[in-house]
Amino acid sequence: MSGTVRILLADDHRVVRRGLRLVLESEDGFEVVGEVGDGAEAIDFVLQHEVDLAVLDVSMPRVSGLVAAAEIVRARPSTHVLILSMHDGEQYQREAMRAGASGYVVKSVADHDLVGACRAAVAGQGFSAASSQAPPRRAAGGDGEVRLTTREQEILRLIADGHTGRDIAARLVISPKTVERHRENLFAKLGLRNRVELTRYAIREGLVDP
Repeated sequence: MSGTVRILLADDHRVVRRGLRLVLESEDGFEVVGEVGDGAEAIDFVLQHEVDLAVLDVSMPRVSGLVAAAEIVRARPSTHVLILSMHDGEQYQREAMRAGASGYVVKSVADHDLVGACRAAVAGQGFSAASSQAPPRRAAGGDGEVRLTTREQEILRLIADGHTGRDIAARLVISPKTVERHRENLFAKLGLRNRVELTRYAIREGLVDP
């Protein structure tokens, strides 16, 4: 497929959707055209808009990702489906494929496997990250385990949730300069460079609250 890949994100956790969007839109050729919170909304969105790839969480309210996948593939065969799941068993993969999904990615490795899975799905190639394991909490490019303070974890969650430095300062009743100092400490400790990488890290390590 040439040109921009139009993607729908369906997950009932807003923070997860935000993180996935940052990961995908940091790549050339991807555009997130919609976000929804359950399977029924995903089906409706695909029926009303041009979508090349629907990325669906397997567990959502009203209509599950698997049911939504089957309906989307039936109603819009040109739309590929990628399933996201917390589970890494082969049974879950088989259920996703039976529903018509073009790929399956475990959330714990989505920060670094999602882009490849999306490209494979729209190219008509099967992809599974179900056997992958989430990496330990280590600094990028480093050898030692990273230990974040409670305050650093709190600020990291708020950054991943899209809050500005001033918002964070007001919420935590600290100065914006203190927030900035913590942010720079996070970059240094984790070996990261920007908000996108911080958000990827927060998702991978389970530091973002649903």
